[in-house]
Parts: sequence; structure tokens; C-alpha cells
Amino acid sequence: MAGDHRVSGLAVPESLNLLHGLLESVATEHPELSVEDIMLFETAVIEIAGNVVRHARPRGQVLYEFCLQVLPDRLQATLSDAGEAAFAGATIPVEAERTLDEEDDGALAALPESGRGLDLARAALDELRYTREDGRNVWHMMRLRR
Repeated sequence: MAGDHRVSGLAVPESLNLLHGLLESVATEHPELSVEDIMLFETAVIEIAGNVVRHARPRGQVLYEFCLQVLPDRLQATLSDAGEAAFAGATIPVEAERTLDEEDDGALAALPESGRGLDLARAALDELRYTREDGRNVWHMMRLRR
């Protein structure tokens, strides 16, 4: 069974509870999802969303939208926010699409990230991309169902 799920709000710490709640509802509505898939996908989503909450500018004023699709072979989601460019001034060009995968070991070293959240997200997903689209930061996440 496929399904689309959405949540939006301000990129503030309390919004992480909305994401947890949405993912809990998805697990309930889709009992065919493995515990491993939903747990690892949630880990990736919360790590990326946590970065948005911590780094979004102007602080407390940035709107985000999370859209998740449950498909027969994968979970895929986008997390977008209307904040300033995530990689402005970084070595990753804001306009360039980057795929963070096993073949691009240098990508994470170039990210302005002090923690290991992106490493965790990358390990939990089959695809993680960041793009800047129409003035929005957009994180594309995909995990093949096991």
C-alpha cells in the first residue's frame, strides 16, 4: 500500500516532535514496513531536520515542509525550508545538486557540519541529496525497503 504524508511548521525544536509523530503514524498505517526501515529512515529524517532547526536563519522564523511517500519498494521524502542557503560560502556550491553516497567520500568532509548527523543520515539511506530550489533548501532522502 502506498501513501503520502505531510507536516509543516516553523523550524524550531518543538517541530521535531511533529516529525516523530508523523513517522509513528506512518508505521501504524503501514504495518508492512519493516521495523528496521522505519527506524533507520526516522533516524535520517530527524538528523537532517535537527540540522535545519539548529542552523536555519533567521532563527525561529523559517518555515519547513516535510513530505513522505511510502512506495512499494522505497520510502522517499523531501524536507524543504525557506531559510538562507544551507551551504552559502561553503565548498559545496549552493546551486549544484550533490549526491552524498559511497562514491563521493569527499562530500561530507566539505560540509560545514561539526557533528556526525549527516554521516548517520547517509548510512541509513540509499540516497541523500541537497539542492537549492526556488529559494528553498531541499533535502531529498530515499531508502529502499528491505
